[in-house]
Amino acid sequence: MEKTVAQSYTEQIQIIMPADTNGYRRLFGGRLMEWIDIVAAAVARRHSGKNVTTARVDVLEFQAPAHEGDALILAGKITHVGKTSMEVRVDTFIEALDGTRKQINRAYVIVVALDENECPTQVPKLRLETYEEKVEFENGVKRREMRKNLASILS
Repeated sequence: MEKTVAQSYTEQIQIIMPADTNGYRRLFGGRLMEWIDIVAAAVARRHSGKNVTTARVDVLEFQAPAHEGDALILAGKITHVGKTSMEVRVDTFIEALDGTRKQINRAYVIVVALDENECPTQVPKLRLETYEEKVEFENGVKRREMRKNLASILS
């Protein structure tokens, strides 16, 4: 079975509240990571049709701050699949009142599908429909190889 990137695409909106911020009224990085993890899990559940667990946050790139009262859009999509794992890219934007968006973060999250015994289970293949999806998939292959190389160096 195959699924497309569009079938699991997910967006979430958050309005940054006082409890989400530090003393400078800037969004806590940990809060953003929590929201990214939720979006990545939703994307992976939609793709796999299974419960999932986060295995790794591969890249988390803070590009600009967000402040109390800002509206955040978190947009997640599948970029690569393996046998049981999925790479999900989550882009975070500040959305202005006129609807324009400014990207403030990009994260790649590795999520694993679980069976009823909480063991890794196979996921559907990814049907790539656009040039951008194909490029992102190939980059996902490269990131996967880099993760394997890093693991062998560290062990």
